[in-house]
Amino acid sequence: MRDAGLDQAIKAAGGVASLARAVGIAQPSVSAWSRIPAERVLTVEAITRVPRFVLRPDLYGSSGEYAPLKSEIDDIDVLRAGEYGLLSLLMGKAPDAKTLSSIAGLKGDASDLGMAHVELASAADNYDERAVAAEFFNLFVGLGRGELLPYASYYLTGFLNERPLARVRQDFEMLGIERAGPSREPEDHIATLLEAMAGFARGEFDSDLAQQAKFFERHLKPWAARMFADLEMSQSAKFYRAVGRVGRVFIELESEAFTLSE
Repeated sequence: MRDAGLDQAIKAAGGVASLARAVGIAQPSVSAWSRIPAERVLTVEAITRVPRFVLRPDLYGSSGEYAPLKSEIDDIDVLRAGEYGLLSLLMGKAPDAKTLSSIAGLKGDASDLGMAHVELASAADNYDERAVAAEFFNLFVGLGRGELLPYASYYLTGFLNERPLARVRQDFEMLGIERAGPSREPEDHIATLLEAMAGFARGEFDSDLAQQAKFFERHLKPWAARMFADLEMSQSAKFYRAVGRVGRVFIELESEAFTLSE
């Protein structure tokens, strides 16, 4: 059940789909909110003009001063949510100029993921919005179909709209995630699954670590790293080659972390 602050934000934005687009996340994540996540409050305030102390009175008093909750997600999950969210954004649509500029500022260390971030930042700096949009179309849309089909059903069965899609829908129903807005993509699209994992990491779903691990093991581990590796090796990918590397390395790290947590 949505709280009053979230209801007011949705009305001000013009609906769930409009709010999701404005925030820059997948619609199922907003549908799953019972209240606005702490890290999204200031963004939603700027979009809707609804004051923060109305959106989350438990966090902000009438003065608007922030009072952090002890139950907020830890730093590692914040980073995980950011990684999933970035990959979801880039796999869901071609980034605009503002997004590319932000990505160009990514920093990295000597780890595999850090070096992949450096490569992605360099690619974002080297390719403009129009070039990346054309590349996205050729890779994922095409005239009839794109070079890659980033769907669980396709990678696991060789066909679209098969049993893997039914399993995703079953788990979404169990988690209370409802589809909203005009999107025609099946729910087993990689961008939707990545955004679901970002929602787990942000604590948006009423679930524990075991359920999060089960979702990952069931819907991403069997195919996502392979799909990102295909993207990384694509001869026509330029900017998205770097996206493929980030995705492959991150999914491999997540797979190892969930295995160790068992």
